[in-house]
Amino acid sequence: MRRIATVLAALLLASTPTAAHAAPTGLTSTEVSFTGNDGVVLHGTVLTAASGGAARRPGIVMLEGAGNRGRSYLRPEAEAYARHGVVTLIYDKRTEGYSAVHRDFSLLADDALAGLRLLRDRPDVDPSHLGLWALSEGAWVAPLAANRSADVRFLITVGAVGITPAAQTAWAYGTYLRHAGVRGALPRTMRSTVVRTTIDLGLFAESDFDPVPAWQRVRQPVLAQWGRLDRDAVPGLSSRLIGGALDRGGNTSHTIRIVAGTNHNLHRTAADGFDRLPDLPADYADFETAWIADPARTAPSASPADEPAPPVFAAGDHAWVSSGVVLALLVAFAGFLVVGRRSRLGRPARWLAVLTPVTLVATYLYLMFLLVVAAKVTGPVVLGRPLPWLLLQLLAVATVAAAVAVATTWRRHRDLATAGRIRLGLLTATGALFAVWAVQWGLLLP
Repeated sequence: MRRIATVLAALLLASTPTAAHAAPTGLTSTEVSFTGNDGVVLHGTVLTAASGGAARRPGIVMLEGAGNRGRSYLRPEAEAYARHGVVTLIYDKRTEGYSAVHRDFSLLADDALAGLRLLRDRPDVDPSHLGLWALSEGAWVAPLAANRSADVRFLITVGAVGITPAAQTAWAYGTYLRHAGVRGALPRTMRSTVVRTTIDLGLFAESDFDPVPAWQRVRQPVLAQWGRLDRDAVPGLSSRLIGGALDRGGNTSHTIRIVAGTNHNLHRTAADGFDRLPDLPADYADFETAWIADPARTAPSASPADEPAPPVFAAGDHAWVSSGVVLALLVAFAGFLVVGRRSRLGRPARWLAVLTPVTLVATYLYLMFLLVVAAKVTGPVVLGRPLPWLLLQLLAVATVAAAVAVATTWRRHRDLATAGRIRLGLLTATGALFAVWAVQWGLLLP
């Protein structure tokens, strides 16, 4: 569930801790700090042209995408805008109240507005040309901020997503795995079972956030941009959804722009959009700064690429998987401990007791690795499968074979003592439960 920030305390602006200094690029860099509504102090940098004169200039606050890379991640974009005469604030995203498993878009929106107020009070900023620039996850946050404050005079987004974070994440997994040459069960497992399980376990914050209602309430001028080679934001569908929401809300001052030859963050690409080069196009920020001065300005726009439809999720229907896996582990180890070495079923039983937890743990470790790298690093691909996944599938087949051997021999030896039959029966049930789990997670599928 989304946690909505309820703290209504007035924002307290802190004074800048260091003096401004001229950067070697011809820009002036000023370190600043400001305080969010919940008292968290945020630190940032304001970049301006070193020879800007006395006239007031437009200002933007830049919101980064998912994660917390720090203000340096957006420094190239900020410098490009500053060279075009825009006073630009970049800041370190909060760490208190924001992590890989906990985030609150409403709270992040309040942080952005706190930064905007800092710029508004600067003597070199024109409050009538003050807005937000947002990348990826930041573009889920920016419309919320725009709906709360008249200080936001315009929005510029890059790689905005028009669907829920869960659906977008699953779509991107499929996109990157297909690009790596991965086919078969693993893309389905990542797009469906893995995403649903993280939701059910409460590890996917804001998974069901629907951005469309917030966009429908935005009244400020909007420049929404996507790279033609964006492999993360479902650009075709997102551009249609966001543009449609703005139309339905009566916003007549919005521009939908698809930028040819660029990736998710509008950078140059040498890998058809599947890379993150630091290089900006030579004309970066030319159109954007002209648009700030005249939001009615338009430019030629590329067509978005064809893309598969993202999945739709309903949380809660896979929660049984986790409890089933835990049960399998407990029964497997219990079977290993209770079956004696001299039992006529000893060897198959021991193999099953060992293979079951090894396969389970190894599978979770590899899938966790794919989660951490957002499925962008798979390892060598053999027969349409990453080598680690292929080995896991072989382990799963061996585990099921051991389970069949245990079950077959158990049925043949009805002269076992009752206690022994119960113990080995539990281990046989473990094999059956493992097989169900392995099918669910794609290990026994092509």
